[in-house]
Amino acid sequence: MPTEEELFASVDALLGEEPQLPPPAERARLREAAGITQARLAEALKSSTQTVKNWENGRSEPKEPRLTAYQRLLKGWAAKYPAHGAPATTPAPATAPAAAPQPVPETFTAPAAVEPKTAPATPVQAPVAPAAAARPAARPAAKKAAAPVVDPRFPHGPLAVLDGDGSAYGVDGIVLDCPATTIVELVEWTLKESGLGAPRLHRYGKDSDPLIVLTTAAAVKLGLPASLEDRRGLRLAEDHPVVKQVLKAKWQLTKRGFGPWARIYRKAQGRDRQCVQLAILPWDALDTRSWPGVTEEEMAPADIARVLGVYAQRVITPRGGTAVSGLELMTALRPPTRPVRDEETGNWVQGHNPGSLGTEPVPPAPPEARPEHPVVVSSGWTGGFVNEEAYQWTRDIDLLTGEEASLPHAVGLDMNAAFLASSARLTVGLSEPEHFVRPQFYPKVPGSWLVDLSHIEIDPRLPSPFTPSGERPEGPAWYQTHTVAYAQELGYNVEILEAYLRRETGAYLDPWHDRLKTAYVDTLADLGVTKDLSDEEFLAAMEVHKQTDPAMAAVLAAIKGTVKGGIGKLFERPQGKDYQDGEEWPAMKRPTWAPWIRNAVISKARVNMHRKMLNMAKLTGMYPLAVLSDCVVYPTVSASPLDFLPYAESGKPIPGAFRLGPTPGLAKLEGVQPMTWAVDLMEQGYNPARHIKGDGHDAVLDDGE
Repeated sequence: MPTEEELFASVDALLGEEPQLPPPAERARLREAAGITQARLAEALKSSTQTVKNWENGRSEPKEPRLTAYQRLLKGWAAKYPAHGAPATTPAPATAPAAAPQPVPETFTAPAAVEPKTAPATPVQAPVAPAAAARPAARPAAKKAAAPVVDPRFPHGPLAVLDGDGSAYGVDGIVLDCPATTIVELVEWTLKESGLGAPRLHRYGKDSDPLIVLTTAAAVKLGLPASLEDRRGLRLAEDHPVVKQVLKAKWQLTKRGFGPWARIYRKAQGRDRQCVQLAILPWDALDTRSWPGVTEEEMAPADIARVLGVYAQRVITPRGGTAVSGLELMTALRPPTRPVRDEETGNWVQGHNPGSLGTEPVPPAPPEARPEHPVVVSSGWTGGFVNEEAYQWTRDIDLLTGEEASLPHAVGLDMNAAFLASSARLTVGLSEPEHFVRPQFYPKVPGSWLVDLSHIEIDPRLPSPFTPSGERPEGPAWYQTHTVAYAQELGYNVEILEAYLRRETGAYLDPWHDRLKTAYVDTLADLGVTKDLSDEEFLAAMEVHKQTDPAMAAVLAAIKGTVKGGIGKLFERPQGKDYQDGEEWPAMKRPTWAPWIRNAVISKARVNMHRKMLNMAKLTGMYPLAVLSDCVVYPTVSASPLDFLPYAESGKPIPGAFRLGPTPGLAKLEGVQPMTWAVDLMEQGYNPARHIKGDGHDAVLDDGE
């Protein structure tokens, strides 16, 4: 039998528990019986209307001090408005963000996405539809991207945007109450109560840490300055009270310190990670070039949460700028290690995951580096470098014919996500380079080859496919495999003088390409640009797609930035005025520092571009005026690409040339200007492709970095 002390202890424990609330449906009934709106109740409890909605549909539960006040109000209403004869209501299970996450078995595979049974709640006001005259012809409704399956360990999604009133806005209209008044309290609330996070993208990978985005009001409330004084180092001083507070609570900061993208962590306990990512909006965490319009001045916290939430669900939870996220996505989809059994002990240990770049950086071959790299400085290398870069070429004005100059229009065509398209099924080297003298050329072996391509004749009205400038190469030079293979494709023999090749190869970027392509196509579909549109409808839809939904337009821009920035990060060079040639720099110590992979992507993209221009010349007799990366400008009789792109008698585009469409690798209209405008720029030595967009005066540089 229990003792009297034990019974009293048990009773005291019950008394000390949090007040119990009626089921969510009953809460709504009582409020409606009292004739009070959700907005009025939110005002009384110093909360938001969306928070009250969440309480009444069981998505979230109130926390102190609102919990006791809400309970008192509901008890008063229950006494005045009893549920006479009302059927018994089964209490809806309240979301329990404090539940400890369960470890995921090693065999876990992300489940396939399914369509939601009901439309998710969203606090974002529907955008104003463009005028009917601007719409393309009516089409059957496009199939929307499937909603991601909710991981029970992360019921509230990958991230939340925190305002100054303690409301944390998440995906699908979720609003959580965050009682934190310090950064330490915020971190602990996020890990223990928020229910935020995202499952890993690969069975051998790691779950994404929860992201909390701080508005200016939230940052100030938590003790952070409204602006970051250190614009060079982009971090708080080590003696700042918040930094000292974090360290005193036994939390740690990464080497980057407390900056716009701060990571606060403790050593993981078993499988459970203890890390929270912060993005601080007033410190310019979201670059408007990658996230256009995603600012506190232009979007409410709920709208920002929608933009970042869609990106997180389709790409990855942001971990910094889009370039950083692009690089992190590569690792998340190709984890460097996997469990392997130690033959001697029989224990499971971490071993190399085939197809990945591993855990240690792979050194470049001397021609794949640059003059400042330690490999070059220590070896005294003077043999030249691979120069695989995007096109920046303008045709010599003297090669412009009178017939071309008299045409009325200059039309720019832009390749959709050209670098993403070239990363598909791209075999790259994964191990250390080996040097070979006068080897045979193998077009399917990735590597760097020293060969003389200066003898190859190319029509001067086209850029050379072998140099970024489009000029004819002078003597032997280093090229990536795709460039040399294209010379062979054009019918020329290639005699290799030297080569650096890698024995271990693989399509490292394949899963990265597939995920980003799906994200790109799905987001364009959300903007009304679908794969089933005719070319006429595609052009009309592209005219208005950015106005259809500014939030999704921002997601699309971020996806593009992820592609370009991720490829650029593969060859990040040293920064800082104090750097000395031959010194190591932080970026080159990453396993993902792989300039030869970047070379392969850009080489393939440039070759693809030249192949289409060559086929256009063969099929239509048209030659470009200029090329800038993935934008090409043609002199034309019409302002519409429909009037000069090659189509078969059936009306279908002829394969091999430029073709309109929404998927990566297809083309869209970049801009139209008078031909006299283009000639004037060419005479001044400017590239028309750089300015073809907009009013003709905007500098557009899309070089993939």
